[in-house]
Amino acid sequence: MGRRWNGWGDESYVKEVSDHGRALIHSIIGQPEPLPSVTLEQVTAQVPASRLPQHPLIVTDAEDRVRHARGQSFPDWLAMHSGEFGFFPDGVAYPETSGQVRELLDFAVQQDFEVIPYGGGTSVAGHITPQQSQRAILTIDMSRMNQLLDLNEESQIATFGAGTPGPLVESQLRARGYTLGHYPQSWELSTVGGWIASRSSGQQSLRYGRIEQMFAGGRMETLHGTLDIPTIPASSAGPDMREITMGTEGRMGIFTEVQVRVSRLAEEEKFFVYFMPNWQAAKKAVRELVQQRVPMSMMRVSNAKESKAHAHLGTKESQFKALDKFLRFRGLDDNRCMLTFGVTGTKFQNKTSLRQIRKVLKSNGGVGGVIANMMGTIWAEGRFKFPYLRESTWEEGIAIDTLETSTDWDNVDRLLNDIEETLENALKDENEEVMVFTHLSHLYSQGCSIYTTYFFRCADSYANTYKRWQKLKYGASEVIARQRATISHQHGVGKDHAPYLEAEKGKLGMRVLHTLADDFDPDQRLNPGTLLEQGKSYK
Repeated sequence: MGRRWNGWGDESYVKEVSDHGRALIHSIIGQPEPLPSVTLEQVTAQVPASRLPQHPLIVTDAEDRVRHARGQSFPDWLAMHSGEFGFFPDGVAYPETSGQVRELLDFAVQQDFEVIPYGGGTSVAGHITPQQSQRAILTIDMSRMNQLLDLNEESQIATFGAGTPGPLVESQLRARGYTLGHYPQSWELSTVGGWIASRSSGQQSLRYGRIEQMFAGGRMETLHGTLDIPTIPASSAGPDMREITMGTEGRMGIFTEVQVRVSRLAEEEKFFVYFMPNWQAAKKAVRELVQQRVPMSMMRVSNAKESKAHAHLGTKESQFKALDKFLRFRGLDDNRCMLTFGVTGTKFQNKTSLRQIRKVLKSNGGVGGVIANMMGTIWAEGRFKFPYLRESTWEEGIAIDTLETSTDWDNVDRLLNDIEETLENALKDENEEVMVFTHLSHLYSQGCSIYTTYFFRCADSYANTYKRWQKLKYGASEVIARQRATISHQHGVGKDHAPYLEAEKGKLGMRVLHTLADDFDPDQRLNPGTLLEQGKSYK
């Protein structure tokens, strides 16, 4: 795969926008105008001389430094297309063993430079973006540590190099009859070490759990030495080192080996779509199913606006017309909501689950069937391809970004409505409209995640487009921070979300996190500014 240097994934893959999908977008936000994009050659010509001392593991080639200078956040996207990167790492290292990572960290202390760990480069929160610093900056790319190192079939624990991406995790396990079952939307590129470091959640978390349920132990290289976390199934011996190290985003050390709990491959897996008559019926149905603990591998429900958008963007026009005609014949109007779910297990287990699921959905007015389930097939086939849409729309002058959170069930409607209203009104001062839609996924008995996508027109310059994004992102983040919700359910904190962390953790909680970071990294050389804002003290 040839990877795009300034976008998402395989440069040979293009996600086309259907004519009726494009018409829907334009009907809301207006006719866009694209911004010019720079070439890789133009950007590499800007890269300054490296400040790092020579080392056999460190590469200072300009293109390597460009390809590791940004992730996939919206500011990263603007930087990669405008050429206004700001700062580049001074070099990139590609270690192949834990010993080499240990060597590089020791070298960082000896030569006084900073270190940024790099997994799949999929961060949408600014985790891997270098900041201005008087010290040189080394990015450590873990991609060569990508092998299944051990599979203990008796305990069902697999050991991977931390740089193993999703497809290699699954292909190596499937060859032995196992699966991890962790499928974030970034699965194509993101790595098992990155999942641990950012507390990731996969699309089928109802069956397999979030990454914290999968993480059994591992090895982290720190500035003080190696931290080995044993694979004990459960312990009451004080705070859990797994919980302490998960979500630390490179601030305390770098995971080099990760041990995860795996499962035997299921006999059968199926995905379905039902359409519910309205939002309240859809929300009631999914809450009832998850609180009854009906076995499912995934379930998500789109609000009416997202259901309409997906029906346009994900289908051919003939498919859309057939679906719309069928649903209207069954009595569902424009308030209908698409509900996608999956079952994974033995055929007997799935048959039992499907009977329970369909009973609840039908009792709440749900409509299924072959035509409705066409959307389930489309979802399953394209479940990791949505990030490619940003590339297609960007070329037309349409900007896309997302944000996500989670909260308790009693707070879902209020928070969701306030997020969407804030985004829809954020650019009114410029007479600009924003296309906004939302789905619930990652369902829990207590509550759920809320995932919102928004489209807006690029402005007349990169600087003004960035200002538009700031209004949208900051306004919605303030709403989340004030309303009993997390600033991130699955994307992590990075640098973009760090200012909002205190709203969730409180001053005393922030003091604990700063104390931990200061102990592991007293000189702030490990990914500074990520997770915890620089210059803030809670002592």
